[in-house]
Amino acid sequence: MRIEVVTIFPELFAPFLATSLVGRAIEGGRLAVSVHDLREHTEDRHRSVDDRPFGGGPGMLLRPEPIFEAVEWVEAREGRFHKILLTPEGAPFRQPRAEAFSREGRLLLLCGRYEGFDQRVLDGFEWEKVSVGDFILSGGELAALVVLEATVRLLPGVLGDEESPVSESFTSGRLDFPQYTRPREFRGKSVPDVLVSGDHAAVRRWREEQAREKTARMRPDLLGGPGSPPANP
Repeated sequence: MRIEVVTIFPELFAPFLATSLVGRAIEGGRLAVSVHDLREHTEDRHRSVDDRPFGGGPGMLLRPEPIFEAVEWVEAREGRFHKILLTPEGAPFRQPRAEAFSREGRLLLLCGRYEGFDQRVLDGFEWEKVSVGDFILSGGELAALVVLEATVRLLPGVLGDEESPVSESFTSGRLDFPQYTRPREFRGKSVPDVLVSGDHAAVRRWREEQAREKTARMRPDLLGGPGSPPANP
């Protein structure tokens, strides 16, 4: 998979891309990531990427020229990408969307800042707009890292155990079942007997029941009740 990131803070990505499973995916050749400084695509001596909005109002907007230049520069050299705009007006980012992104193969992530983008940026490309939640961040960099990790961990071979992403929360539309490890007893709490019974069918039934009960108690919206989120395929 190849991912291109456009941002005014490329230094935020360096430690993340060298760490944990993302770093291993890059090291193992399963992932290539290039981070582009939006300021490198300006033409004035101050390397300005923002300006005041017409009509007045607080804050600054990202100007269209450097963004158009950056995106077109990347695609002229690397070919077309599935373009993702990190914005509060985007569709909620959920597990099915991460799965779809992992199958794309080529993603370009544009990180916003300040009060957002000049509308001509939103209109000028075929974006998939994505939001990581109903809250405001100072910029799209953290959102881009969320999308990047959720996507990359689904690539074949990245997690090591191919069953890991299949049994996780949200993959099946439910939360994951409770899990235990050693010691068998800890501060008066014991591991459920069924998990050490050796009866694999009973373990499977217990896990299914526990996942269903846990989801109904903590996230009933995932089971199709009132206020359930859209599928976001």
